Amino acid sequence: MARIAGVDLPRDKRVEIALTYIYGIGLSTSQVILKKAGVDPDKRVNDLSPDDAAKIRDVVSNYKVEGSLRSEVQMNIKRLMDIGSYRGLRHRRGLPSRGQRTHTNARTRRSRRGNVGIRKKKV
Repeated sequence: MARIAGVDLPRDKRVEIALTYIYGIGLSTSQVILKKAGVDPDKRVNDLSPDDAAKIRDVVSNYKVEGSLRSEVQMNIKRLMDIGSYRGLRHRRGLPSRGQRTHTNARTRRSRRGNVGIRKKKV
């Protein structure tokens, strides 16, 4: 089992896909990483030699991933809230910050706001 950047990669997946389980690495970044490391992207994780895993680990160490990236994103959001920008206010209120409508939709971002569309029955 390969453990890279504190994440256990799934054994039966291709290395190219398995690297995307690391926060901050998508498909295109994973392809670049494998090209730099000189590892075949079609290899399965359980077929990786310890040498290949070490090469991948070295290349990934140059990227900001997992905990450091998460903390940077949180710091950016906190900065927006502290300076009182519009985006910061939207984050503070738990609403969409990129211009989406909220009259309908935005259910996941707005959380539970009471029973929508249900009226009390007349007695």
